[in-house]
Amino acid sequence: KLLVPQCVTGDKGSCLNGLIFSCLACRNVHLAQAQELWSTARDKPVKLRMEASGLGSEPPMTIHQMFMSTVQKYGDYPALRAKKDGIWVTLTYKEYYQHARAAAKSFLKLGLERFHGVGILGFNSPEWFIADVGCILAGGLATGIYTTNSPEACHYVAHNCEANVLVVENNKQLIKILQVRDQLPHLKAIVQYKGELEQKLPNVYTWAEFMKFGASVPDSELDVLIDSQKANECCTLIYTSGTTGNPKGVMLSHDNITWTASAAGRMINLKMAEEELVSYLPLSHVAAQVQDMWICMRFAGITSFAEPDALKGSLANTLRDVRPTSFLGVPRVWEKMQEAMKAVGAKSSVTKKKISDWAKGIGLQASYNLILFLYSDSSVPWGFTLANALVYKNVRKALGLDRCRSCFTGAAPITKDTLEYFMSLYIPIFELYGMSESTGPHTVSWAEGYRIMSCGKVLTGCKTKLDKPDNDGIGEICFWGRHVFMGYLNMPEKTEEALDTDGWLHSGDLGKHDEDDFLFITGRIKELIITAGGENVPPVPIEDALKEEVSIISNAMLVGDKKKFLSMLLTLKVNPTDELTLLAVDYCQQHGVIASKVSEIINKKEPAIYKAIQEGIDRVNAKATSNAQRIQKWTILQRDFSISSGELGPTMKLKRPVVSKMYEEDINKFYGE
Repeated sequence: KLLVPQCVTGDKGSCLNGLIFSCLACRNVHLAQAQELWSTARDKPVKLRMEASGLGSEPPMTIHQMFMSTVQKYGDYPALRAKKDGIWVTLTYKEYYQHARAAAKSFLKLGLERFHGVGILGFNSPEWFIADVGCILAGGLATGIYTTNSPEACHYVAHNCEANVLVVENNKQLIKILQVRDQLPHLKAIVQYKGELEQKLPNVYTWAEFMKFGASVPDSELDVLIDSQKANECCTLIYTSGTTGNPKGVMLSHDNITWTASAAGRMINLKMAEEELVSYLPLSHVAAQVQDMWICMRFAGITSFAEPDALKGSLANTLRDVRPTSFLGVPRVWEKMQEAMKAVGAKSSVTKKKISDWAKGIGLQASYNLILFLYSDSSVPWGFTLANALVYKNVRKALGLDRCRSCFTGAAPITKDTLEYFMSLYIPIFELYGMSESTGPHTVSWAEGYRIMSCGKVLTGCKTKLDKPDNDGIGEICFWGRHVFMGYLNMPEKTEEALDTDGWLHSGDLGKHDEDDFLFITGRIKELIITAGGENVPPVPIEDALKEEVSIISNAMLVGDKKKFLSMLLTLKVNPTDELTLLAVDYCQQHGVIASKVSEIINKKEPAIYKAIQEGIDRVNAKATSNAQRIQKWTILQRDFSISSGELGPTMKLKRPVVSKMYEEDINKFYGE
């Protein structure tokens, strides 16, 4: 047992603060004995980074303890909502908990062993949550697998976590697993959670069959297993997306998840049983999982599930239907919204355009005044009330964000242009920053703590250190706190690279603080381009600057490592094929070019478009800090980058090594190789 001080109130019954207790004497807290802050073995616990006071000193708890705290107070409140045949179906917290217990018993019946994986491969759904939580209650390691993974990539994760059971969404995902099933020695069963099986196979079950399978397992057997779990033991694996090599299994403890969910929610002032969000980003990614599953569970919120084709267009309908109180979008989601809204605006009448432009000017000023605190006078500008009535309210309603108190972005850099566009509509977007290895958030922006282009302030109870800062105060961002992961499963060398001897997590990102301790990301060590002349060039600021200068550009990737000069790969804004977006077509028309396809522009080397891009590059080059940071050559690629073709990760982050290999021939042409 953890040794703890006396109850701070002197009355064990009176120190409840919501669901958080201010001393350990008021709850049974069991920690497994541990000597080290890190581990790479699935069954080895770790020492927690407990603080002497404040949020970092709060008592650890398991997933089950956090879940039960919510169920006991808010059991009849809605927890999960999903559409079935066009109608929303709701599970309460009591029902959610009962389903999770039933799943846990079925996992045990299927032969799930302690600290072995349950891989979940499919789009977000109540079944996904129930399988994940059920696996944890049964003592397994819940492991999300990206739906875009190839059979080989699925095999890598399932083999690495020694999965006893794989839960798949449908026949498409089942086929992937069946292709590699014989190479998974620990696999005992497969469960398909949507639809009927196309053919009956040994040890492959429908969801209905699975949920009944463990009915004969006594509740007492499950309870003994639940009670044996310790907050400093592993319960979840988050696999990195593999942008720099093989995915690594990030081991997260019960305390990593429960403490982070509580700390993050309290920092942005979430209210119990008042929050509702839409789940659509991949749950195998830490950002979606922590927000959609764990923060929602901790604060008794409602998770409403989008349709599987959310990112192909249906998300807009779901948002209008649900009207969430918070919304997390990766930068590309916000950019797509921006492009769609601009396309609508381009078709508006002259009068509407004038009203919109007037309102946006006021909105941008009001956002800076009230949210960024950059002006001593924080009053709203003249005309704000009218602009709100005519424009902002209607835009929020059209987007489904009229109830939304907080809009967030994370997982990749976002441009200032996109941030200011939404600010002009009085929709501030708050940046978050963190990693799988920090259980998601490390710094958070919120209404009372925001600077544009900053990713906010460190999570209360955690610490940031800038390692080896240069003359400008830029150093590697290092994390400390109870959100720091246990280690990489079976990868001691990689773990030692990430965690130093004092237990600080080295992010690989470069950043600096301003005078108010807001963190600004300036680049990534592994992304730094080191020219033949030895100059370090962070590519992201240059890429973002060009995208802001030339609005037809969708993606830009700077190349030139170990070369004499820098070059750029460019893609244009397209619909999924060769077709230019409406905004891209409009851009061409503004430059006197009639084109509807990328191929038309490339085949003709359309002079006006190529000239416009070069002029944008010239403007970016004019701001370069040295000759070595100027773009010398560039080319337009035939198609845009995408997740399906491999250039982008699941959260639409650029996979630079993959792009470099795929377009090696184009890159070699820059340098005559």
